[in-house]
Amino acid sequence: MPVSRSAKETLDREFLSFRAKLIDLAAALDRMERGEGTAEEDPRWEQLQRAIELLASGEPDRAGRMQMLFSLPYDPRWRSGRSP
Repeated sequence: MPVSRSAKETLDREFLSFRAKLIDLAAALDRMERGEGTAEEDPRWEQLQRAIELLASGEPDRAGRMQMLFSLPYDPRWRSGRSP
């Protein structure tokens, strides 16, 4: 069984990656803000806002909850190709 790292070890190892991803996200949001019009009516914008809130929530299993946020509901007919 692999030994897990401490929170400090994880931060030491991942900090630059965390920082880069957050700066990239902030830059993308800035580009949207500078663009003409709005995306407020787009359901993807609502998903992104909910995802940002989820990241900041501090609740457990953020990765799993994030995956569910961006996943389509299960369709039992998916193999038949007759999904709506």
